[in-house]
Amino acid sequence: MLTKQDIIAEAKRLKFADIGFTDAKPFDSQKEYLLAHQDGYGWAEAIGLGLLAGTDPKNILPQAKSIIVLLESYFEESYPLPLEHHFGRCYLDDDRVTKDGLALKIKSFRKLLQLNGIDSKVPFDLPHRLSAARAGLGTFGKNSLFYARRVALNSSFVFPIAIVIDAEYTPDESSIAIECPEWCRNTCVAACPTRALKGDGKIDPLRCISFLTYYGAGLTPLELREPMGMYIYGCDRCQNVCPRNIPWMVRKKPQNPRVLAKESNFDLSCLLHMDKLYFEQKVWPHMFYMSVDDIWRWKMNVARAMGNSLNPAYVKELILAFGENSDERVRCMIAWALGRIGNQEAMTGLRKFFDNSEGIEKKEIKQAIIAIEKRKV
Repeated sequence: MLTKQDIIAEAKRLKFADIGFTDAKPFDSQKEYLLAHQDGYGWAEAIGLGLLAGTDPKNILPQAKSIIVLLESYFEESYPLPLEHHFGRCYLDDDRVTKDGLALKIKSFRKLLQLNGIDSKVPFDLPHRLSAARAGLGTFGKNSLFYARRVALNSSFVFPIAIVIDAEYTPDESSIAIECPEWCRNTCVAACPTRALKGDGKIDPLRCISFLTYYGAGLTPLELREPMGMYIYGCDRCQNVCPRNIPWMVRKKPQNPRVLAKESNFDLSCLLHMDKLYFEQKVWPHMFYMSVDDIWRWKMNVARAMGNSLNPAYVKELILAFGENSDERVRCMIAWALGRIGNQEAMTGLRKFFDNSEGIEKKEIKQAIIAIEKRKV
């Protein structure tokens, strides 16, 4: 039979950052939390993520006996700063669609299990971070993120891959705890612009910038637009300010060639004007939480980021995009962005749009014009 040490050796050969083992008992505390907070997590069930079912490994693999957790560090190479300013780092080299990086390592790891008669599943709905803590790989932060204990300089720039198997191995000692330094004084909570973080590992997912960028319903509420800042897909705000992450963040890193090669595809102007073919070929394979039917949300997020940049160079692009788009949500955000930048060119464009608009679109344009006029007083 394949020994625990054999499995650990394979994980090291494949250059996973760390590995741990836990049992396949249900995650009862997670299920209780989800049931008690359906106002914040019910959306996940509605779109088919199945978080409740995922709290019992036997729903994933009926003969489940253990869970192997592999830890991957994803910020070992640097990314172009413009991309870091607009996208969460964990998405910049995500190969879950292209399957040409991490996916190959996972496939190779599972092949070893298969050759030794061990069945395995890699579920998306299992609580992966809680599995990792139960396997002794790390602890949590007050921001609810998972922090490594032995690798990546104990930072949160890691993500766990939980593999449910039908073989039993001795579980490692659990490390479920929040281990933020007492002197930190809730830096992440104070830094969260949308007040999504509540402290002590609690979060309101519906106010999280990451959630809002790819799952937010409809036009982004006015009070959240400015706080969401420059992020278009994901957010690293609480990671960037975390004292536990400083050693890893200041470490000198080589550039990631894969990300560097696609940098131009994520230029803001290209994203604002992209058609469905561009999205399907150059964007969706790397950032896939939104389908082509949600291209409006991408453009709305880009327009908001342009507005928050206060860069007058984007005014021409925004005015052009207003005429290109028929989606009310995109046009409303473009109007808001023009009002936020607020130069004379923006005002001229808004006044031109006003006469041919109606409903909420007309209301947004009027608010943008008023905002510019107030700043002139």
